[in-house]
Amino acid sequence: MLRLPPFRYVAAASVSEAVANLQAQPAAMVVSGGTDLYANMKQRLFTPPLLIGLRSIGGLRGIAYNEMTGLTLGALTTLTDIATSDVVRTYYPALAEAALLISTPQLRNMGTIGGNLCLDTRCNYYNQNLDWRKALGYCMKKDGDICRVAPSSPKCVAANSSDTAPVLQAYGGRIRLAGPNGEREVPLAEFYRNDGIDAWSKQRDEILTLVAVPPPAPGTRSAYRKLRLRNSFDFPIFGVAAVIERDRTGVCSAARIVINAVGSKPVEVTRASDVLVGKKLTADLLDAAAEAAFGAGKPLDNTSGSIPYRKRMARVFTRRALEACA
Repeated sequence: MLRLPPFRYVAAASVSEAVANLQAQPAAMVVSGGTDLYANMKQRLFTPPLLIGLRSIGGLRGIAYNEMTGLTLGALTTLTDIATSDVVRTYYPALAEAALLISTPQLRNMGTIGGNLCLDTRCNYYNQNLDWRKALGYCMKKDGDICRVAPSSPKCVAANSSDTAPVLQAYGGRIRLAGPNGEREVPLAEFYRNDGIDAWSKQRDEILTLVAVPPPAPGTRSAYRKLRLRNSFDFPIFGVAAVIERDRTGVCSAARIVINAVGSKPVEVTRASDVLVGKKLTADLLDAAAEAAFGAGKPLDNTSGSIPYRKRMARVFTRRALEACA
């Protein structure tokens, strides 16, 4: 049985108190649901001496929608609340789909939107117990100096496995970060970095507090499709979010297609969007856009499923998401 390492837990009463604790203890980490962090701690991927609990900060929960400003989600809003929200299901159905496809009901009851957006990047050579990694010789993401997936790579290629990240990026979402210098907002498209170790443009002493999504334009359709080996609870080995706007004549006026689990950050496939904009969504057009996503998806041997299989499924699942929108 894997056990948690020793640590001290402090429940923060406010965001400012949590930030102050992060400043005072450089090795500290924040936790809310803990569905990913505690598992990683058991594998000794993280051994923080102090965990700063955020669950007692009531102001970080809630779902609100305004036709002028759009959707706001408190960072501690659970994935279950998002998946079952009438507001989210009505105006942002792809987000509800993505939240519903994360893990199991029990973990969705605990897991939060903030935690899923800050999900640690994953890799077959990294997400293993200490004895396994020690026998192999470690990797650069933890204790080693070489990427086991791509030995010649100067950086880690662990994959982003968040289901909500590509969806919120496709919707044009932004996040709010609170730190010692106050608050700032960052577009989701700029929040992630293509580096499995330094994966976010978030400072160590900053905390994600809010997610904001603009209101959907009239005629907007959206969908999320997820490939995983075990449909009951697995992380994605390919994910695709599509958000498409159509005018009254049925012509596509705007489109965003974002794929995930093929790199250290979600990837917007602008070539696929360019194929669709200005045209009616015929079957041949959807095929062409799916082919563009196939070309952009470059999976590595860092998660379940073979590279050729995941590569082929990029075309299949993008086509399915686009068909759902059309």
